[in-house]
Amino acid sequence: MNWYQQWARPVFFSGMLGDAEQVHQRSLAAIAWLDRTRFLGIPDSIAQFCQFHDPRLTQTLWGIEFPNPVGLAAGFDKDGEGAGLWDAFGFGFAELGTVTYHPQPGNPKPRLFRLVADEAVLNRMGFNNAGSAALQTRLAERSHPFSIPIGINLGKSKITPLEAAAADYVGSFERLQDLGDYFVVNVSSPNTPGLRSLQARDQLEPIFAALQTANTSQKPIVVKIAPDLADGDILDVVAIAQDYAIAGIIATNTTIRRDLTTTHLAQTGQAVTAEAGGISGRPVRSRSTAVIRLLWQETHGTLPIIGVGGIFSAADAWEKITAGASLVQLYTGWIYQGPLLVRQILTGLLAQLDTHNLPNFEAAIGSELPYR
Repeated sequence: MNWYQQWARPVFFSGMLGDAEQVHQRSLAAIAWLDRTRFLGIPDSIAQFCQFHDPRLTQTLWGIEFPNPVGLAAGFDKDGEGAGLWDAFGFGFAELGTVTYHPQPGNPKPRLFRLVADEAVLNRMGFNNAGSAALQTRLAERSHPFSIPIGINLGKSKITPLEAAAADYVGSFERLQDLGDYFVVNVSSPNTPGLRSLQARDQLEPIFAALQTANTSQKPIVVKIAPDLADGDILDVVAIAQDYAIAGIIATNTTIRRDLTTTHLAQTGQAVTAEAGGISGRPVRSRSTAVIRLLWQETHGTLPIIGVGGIFSAADAWEKITAGASLVQLYTGWIYQGPLLVRQILTGLLAQLDTHNLPNFEAAIGSELPYR
């Protein structure tokens, strides 16, 4: 992986190709173009380098077979532009979005910042996306089926009042329910005013009830929670999820805490503590793992957990899996470590199965076995 960290990443992070958001957009545009054109068989070459297959790493969840437990987290491909190429990078599943019922431009720029000293990203994107109708059209017009499961992350439109949130989520779900393998209720982004208040019981229950009523296809619906919730509030979410037959929990979204080495943003000249937005990457790793462990212990492993937050290595992924995660997701770690990270994690996980004499990946979930 040194070639990426020594050569490619310094260019991407240098500002030569634009700020963090511009680099992201250009990278995604290139991935989308390769997905459409399959130019010179490059996707097949990417797959040769990045993919890793072993039947012991497959995972069946909600009746869906995941070829491996490492997925792309929501936020990278909001509008599904590169959806058909994520398997080539080795991912076992990909989560598109966050998508909202109404198209929206998101928050003012600049709104995406790398905190290199912390191996973190600060973002206040604000659910910028083309809307669920556009995503519906893009996915419906694909000529080839996906080779990995596709999740769709649903958010509330900024213009929709909080009291109308349920209808907003349902509107997007009804457009997309036949096009995704599972769906995520995102009520935990810090970048839409009031959104995190929807994690409270009286706000969350109407959303779950409305979605399950609309769920004629019986698709798995999960909820994504914030790492900043108190443990008691997390347990309230668990109780509501169980009451409404929610299929699982994603732990966790970005944090609003500022336990960082970085003190100021060079792009704005402001103190990080004065900047709005959520932090992803290393700073959220320990808390997200603690939330996973709490969820696993509270539910005795009966409510599947997708672990996300600060995964930069096989050891980080193993930590979350053995704490109770059935699947894990990458975003910030992938940006910092490079496109071979998925393969490195998968080979590392397989080595741990051998080290601990485990027959398959499922046997590691919640085991609390150390990484050796």
